[in-house]
Amino acid sequence: MRKLTAGLFYSVDGVVEAPNLWQFDSFDAEMGEEMGAVMSRVDTVLLGRTGYQEWSGYWPSAGADDPFGGFINPVKKFVASRTLTGDLEWQNSRLMDAPLEDFVTALKQTEGGEISVMASISLVRQLLFAGLLDSLTLMMHPVIAGQGRHLFEPTDPVTRLSLQNSRVTSAGNTILSYGLRSE
Repeated sequence: MRKLTAGLFYSVDGVVEAPNLWQFDSFDAEMGEEMGAVMSRVDTVLLGRTGYQEWSGYWPSAGADDPFGGFINPVKKFVASRTLTGDLEWQNSRLMDAPLEDFVTALKQTEGGEISVMASISLVRQLLFAGLLDSLTLMMHPVIAGQGRHLFEPTDPVTRLSLQNSRVTSAGNTILSYGLRSE
C-alpha cells in the first residue's frame, strides 16, 4: 500500500496559510534538505482547486534550474474540485474522477511511490480526519504570523497523533512528523 503524506509550513501561532509571507528569513539549508528528501520519495501529488489554480499559474514558467519547479511540473497531479471541468492545462494534471475519500483509498492501493497532499489545507484536514493520512509533517518556523488560516479549528474532534520523527534546524525550525495513533 502506498503511503499518503502531507507537509505544511507552520508558524508558532498555528498559521499555515500564505507561508511565503512569513517563512522566508528562516528557510535554511536543512529545511531545503528536508524538502529534497520529500521530493525524492513522492511520485504523485494531490491538490485542491485553489492550490492547483495558484500553482498552475506560477510553476510551469519557473526556470528549469528551480528544484521545486523541476519536481512539481512533471510529477503526476490529481486535483480535487467540484467546479473545475474538462482537461487541465498543467502537464500531468487531471481531475479526481471519484469522491475524495474513495479516490484516495483506491489510489493508495496502486503501485508507486509516496502520494503527497500539497497546497491544500482543506484536503489535509479531510484526509487526516478520514484516517487516510499516514504522515503529517509540520515545519514550524520561529515566527508568529499573527493572522491567516490555521490547520486546526476549535470544533475539530479529539484526534490522537504519534510522533514519527523530529528535527530542529540551525535556524530554529522544528520539523515534526506525526501519524495517527491507533487506540
